[in-house]
Amino acid sequence: MAGTYNNILELINNTPLVRLNRVTEGMKGEFFAKLECFNPGHSTKDRIALHIIENAEKEGILKPGATIVETTSGNTGFSIAMVSIVKGYKCILAVSDKTKPEKIAFLKAMGAKVFLCPANVPADDPKSYYQVAKRIAEETPNSLYINQYFNKENTHSHYLTTGPEIWEQTQGKITHLIGCTGTGGTLTGAAEFLKEKNPQIKIIGVDAVGSVLKKYFETGELDPNEIKPYQIEGLGKNLIPGALDFSVVDQYIKVSDEPSAYATRELALKEAMMVGYTSGACLVAARKIEDTFNENSVVVLLFPDHGSRYMTKVFSDDWMKSQGFTKSKLNGLESNATIERVK
Repeated sequence: MAGTYNNILELINNTPLVRLNRVTEGMKGEFFAKLECFNPGHSTKDRIALHIIENAEKEGILKPGATIVETTSGNTGFSIAMVSIVKGYKCILAVSDKTKPEKIAFLKAMGAKVFLCPANVPADDPKSYYQVAKRIAEETPNSLYINQYFNKENTHSHYLTTGPEIWEQTQGKITHLIGCTGTGGTLTGAAEFLKEKNPQIKIIGVDAVGSVLKKYFETGELDPNEIKPYQIEGLGKNLIPGALDFSVVDQYIKVSDEPSAYATRELALKEAMMVGYTSGACLVAARKIEDTFNENSVVVLLFPDHGSRYMTKVFSDDWMKSQGFTKSKLNGLESNATIERVK
């Protein structure tokens, strides 16, 4: 029937581009958010889950009753679990213990088997979520390890979808693309397409304080002294992902936990955009380089996921206080909403 869909997976891709107004007030140019939370799994990771799994089906790698295994900070796992349900596969996920309980609850609600692994161990440690997922895949017959960090199809999925969407939505006028990099697939896959259309488009990668990516981009050196604990999920790495195409990135900006948390709240309270922690990080990065924009700039910020997965983190006053992010520093960004019980 017209206007209906055969299953939830047909809603993946074609997310909206929405103008930012109040949070970029006073900045030169036009600013738009690519709202990936409009995917049915509420994140950009729906794109790679569908593309990689369907590509494996076409190549005959996936057989009926197969098990799909992956390393995830939460969003990719949810997307894989969602695709697995529709297509009839089992799903096993190795998750960092930095991942908040609500994300893990989402994974369990979608029927995934979850292994919780320590976050602050080297990538080659047997207990790291990279190694745990790899071992499970090796030990599980008829399984597929998605391996999003080193799977070039991660990047290619965004070359095929995210990049063309942004080009069409801006009518080819985009001048800057800003995005956080974890695996790097979203930013650099979109960037590969956009650079083919116009090599002058500037691609700005966002990295976390405590991650190795910015220094590696600038020096080619993976410096273990850069690695420190931080709170922003899905941003930065303690290894160099093979899915991250540094050749299309023009600049890297480092951001830290505290301003990124405030910016995430600001997006909710000023733009009514309920988006995740990395979206706030992306906004912080844009503000750090605002002097590079002019009246003709058309800047697209990649907002990867939905804020509902951070209710016990950046949207929790208690969590903010536990991190030392005090009310006085919020400068009016605390919610004025109250709850009153009617007696």
